[in-house]
Amino acid sequence: MRAGLAPGQVRRGLRLFREVLPLVESFATALGKEQVSIEALFYHHAFLYEGCGFGYLTGRDRLEEIHRGFEPGGELARRLDGSTPFRMPRAAATVRGRSWAIHDGILGEPWRVPRLYKIVGQAVGLPTFGACPY
Repeated sequence: MRAGLAPGQVRRGLRLFREVLPLVESFATALGKEQVSIEALFYHHAFLYEGCGFGYLTGRDRLEEIHRGFEPGGELARRLDGSTPFRMPRAAATVRGRSWAIHDGILGEPWRVPRLYKIVGQAVGLPTFGACPY
């Protein structure tokens, strides 16, 4: 976290997803597929996938609930009590901070992996993160 990484990272990413996605879509088209699906193994993954035009097969309601929980006065925001380095109050302000808090167990339950999809050549879905920066 101090190194600017998100949960699941051991080094900074290559930031190639936006470049690779059109290749994946071309491959899907060659296979006769009209859509691709992906799983958000961490909270911040859902944010990144939404930004690339993915919509939700499962988990949208939960992501919206989590977003509301981190809003000022929300239950998750109240749990950011500074009891661990991952639960500092400022974590509510960014997707990465929220992801670390979730990784630390702030939800009180295991992370339920949402499944997302993208129709080849089209953007889908509405964001669930509001104006929260990465």
